[in-house]
Amino acid sequence: MSDPSTELNLAEIEAKLSHSNINQLPHTPVSQWLENVIEKMGQYVSWIWLVLMLLIVSNALMRYFFNTTFVALEELQWHLYAVGFMLGLSYCFIHDGHVRVDALAEHWSMKKRVWIEIFGISLLLLPFCFVMFNYALPFVERSYRMNEVSPSFDGLPFRWILKSFILIALALLVMAATSRWLRCVAFLRGVSIHQSHTKG
Repeated sequence: MSDPSTELNLAEIEAKLSHSNINQLPHTPVSQWLENVIEKMGQYVSWIWLVLMLLIVSNALMRYFFNTTFVALEELQWHLYAVGFMLGLSYCFIHDGHVRVDALAEHWSMKKRVWIEIFGISLLLLPFCFVMFNYALPFVERSYRMNEVSPSFDGLPFRWILKSFILIALALLVMAATSRWLRCVAFLRGVSIHQSHTKG
């Protein structure tokens, strides 16, 4: 039997390593629901990387042993890369896994950092998502109306499906940003982590 005192508490380690102390922010019922949706989506999407790895190995073996490649499989690799990274943005955001510049922030109080987070989300991230969505929507619609396919003769059809993931990724990122914004507001209102867990 393993000694309970030596078992790793991954949540505690993540909290200590978090650069922005996001784990100190309380949840609201809405933020908890939003993050649960993103968490589940992230878990399902993570299987893409296994499929992608198998595709890459298969293509490499076919090139080596049979001196042949399939354009459709190569394009599928690119598509899975795109889908994995786009849908991973929101998952990365709620786990605070994105790049931050902490040279200044590490010297600030938690309250000051939360205010900056609120302004950053309100003035930068959410407007960026809405602008990108506004440009991406006709981009996807045009692809759907044209029934866009690969320019390669033996490439993949239905390219609009891939492009639709731009909209899905932006929607998930808005959900993640909204959750963070709500948690920041709850912190400024004095809601403690224990209170938020009790309400949840």
